[in-house]
Amino acid sequence: MAELTHCAPRPFGAPSMGRVVAGFAGPAALVGLITLVLPLVAVIALAFTDYRLGEKSLSFIGLDNFVDLSGDEVFRKSFAHTLMYSAIVVPVSTLAGLGLALLINAQSSLRSFYRTLHFLPVMAATIAIAIVWEFMLHPSFGLVNLVLGKFDVVGPRWLEDPSTALLSLAIIGVWQMTGFNMVLFLTGLTGISPQYHEAACVDGASSAWDRFWLVTWPMLRPITAFVVVISVIRSFQLFETVYVITGGGPQKSTEVLLFTMFSEAFVFFRAGRGAAIAVVFLALVGVLTWLKFRFVNRRSAA
Repeated sequence: MAELTHCAPRPFGAPSMGRVVAGFAGPAALVGLITLVLPLVAVIALAFTDYRLGEKSLSFIGLDNFVDLSGDEVFRKSFAHTLMYSAIVVPVSTLAGLGLALLINAQSSLRSFYRTLHFLPVMAATIAIAIVWEFMLHPSFGLVNLVLGKFDVVGPRWLEDPSTALLSLAIIGVWQMTGFNMVLFLTGLTGISPQYHEAACVDGASSAWDRFWLVTWPMLRPITAFVVVISVIRSFQLFETVYVITGGGPQKSTEVLLFTMFSEAFVFFRAGRGAAIAVVFLALVGVLTWLKFRFVNRRSAA
């Protein structure tokens, strides 16, 4: 005889599962709505207006802000400087992070010490780092030029020459981002089983270089793509270093996208125009994030 089973009735007055979930997730969703969604909607809405900071009225002007930006020389230069900065920082910090991760992973002792040492620039305050580097790159008494002088090399005016100012910021960016990329690569390296390298040795890959190309590099490709995308996004977010050290100068040679947005909104009080730059920035970051999920996750699944 088939045994009949019945679900136990829910006690009278007990909350349903939907109410329990809403009770736990509701506060977090409300905070996210207030701190993320509403400001994002407000910025997008302002991008289509002529609002000036402090005024009590505004007018809808459609795409005029974006049309003006397309013909603005300052915006085009700041966009180009952002791309140039990323073109230097992303590949150099990625390769440096990979190299450090390989060296630290090969160490049997002091691994935690070296990992912490190289990760310190990531944990340090960006403004404090910027001030220290400003003194280090000073043309007269900076540590960098003093060291170059020991080798009879005349150091340039790093932050005061338009031809080297952006490069100087890129050097600081590489120093900051290498430790972060190193930790990501170390995570990928710890996930590679030593058995794969042993099998490669049996198949004839006797040198470490051969084992790297046959085993390590193919298995690090998903994390490498992730590191590249994250590095590009972080390089686009350059602002504090420019604001503290150069202020966009000299001769606007270090003005980048976020600094232009800040200047438009809070220096010239053209909030609508600044919001339009923010929308352009969000669109770029959105495309990069989509590429990350589109390609990186697909490779990980493969």
